[in-house]
Amino acid sequence: MKRLLASREVLLLIAIGALMTVIALRFPAFIAPSNLADVFNDTSPLILLAIGQMIVILTKCIDLSVAANLALTGMVVSLINVAAPDTPIALIVLLATGFGALLGMVNGLLVWKLAIPPIVVTLGTMTIFRGLIFLLTEGKWVNSHEMSDAFKAVPRTVVLGLPILSWIAIAAVIAFTIVMNRTTLGRAFYAAGGNPHAATYAGINVGKTQFWAFTISGAIAGLTGYLWVSRFAVAYVDVAGGFELTVVAACVIGGVSIMGGIGSVVGAVLGALFLGIIANALPVVNISPFWQMAISGAAIIIAVALNAQANRSPGRIILKRAEHAT
Repeated sequence: MKRLLASREVLLLIAIGALMTVIALRFPAFIAPSNLADVFNDTSPLILLAIGQMIVILTKCIDLSVAANLALTGMVVSLINVAAPDTPIALIVLLATGFGALLGMVNGLLVWKLAIPPIVVTLGTMTIFRGLIFLLTEGKWVNSHEMSDAFKAVPRTVVLGLPILSWIAIAAVIAFTIVMNRTTLGRAFYAAGGNPHAATYAGINVGKTQFWAFTISGAIAGLTGYLWVSRFAVAYVDVAGGFELTVVAACVIGGVSIMGGIGSVVGAVLGALFLGIIANALPVVNISPFWQMAISGAAIIIAVALNAQANRSPGRIILKRAEHAT
């Protein structure tokens, strides 16, 4: 029982339950199944990006370019749709995922081959990706009336009571839970961040593992880029501006250690849901959305403090042992 209560995922579930209870006391309709389904759908892009970011953080890296990757990929596929509206949606999805993966590979190669700190690389590429959007469009928007109906329909189409966007998030959670727990690559991600030196002795190429982490994160960001612009039916330079910080926050709140090697898909998803519930609930209970930043910041500080406390190993108390020996 103690071990269960010590689990970050269980504690976060309790926190989410308590949060929803408080909200329901003021606005009972918030916990109606239909509204909770809407909240999950609204949070699905964050869930997808948090999974990719979790994998990167596990390897002792960070990807601050995910939102810019999303925006650039979303703009590229929007422009393709405007130029060739008859392009099959399956091909659009494939192009978005592949282009996002290519952008992730750029990050991974710079970190792996040139040994540039990940935070420096991704800060740089974040700016470059946003700049490329401006160069492609000269600051112009791609609006709803320019996009084909098929392009906009995919994330909104309801299947078995949930939009396809939600089903994609659910499929990603299941797929990456299996990858992280049941495959050699998943174990390599944990090993590369948990103890890089031991991983190297075990035959794991840490740099290459980090490269694949960035590639996967980029692919997920690219897919989310298409889903984002098609759902909101608009593409512009500042799409998802600042969203990379929310993604990192979801991971940290979900128990993913910024030092690498510790974290889970379930934790990242719960962290995203926690922030998603806050984002959807504050306007409902007549609290200024600006409080969302303060609440998220406080949650991050508490999560980091809990992570540090949990990972702190007690040192050898030589004096006391010597005292008992005499």
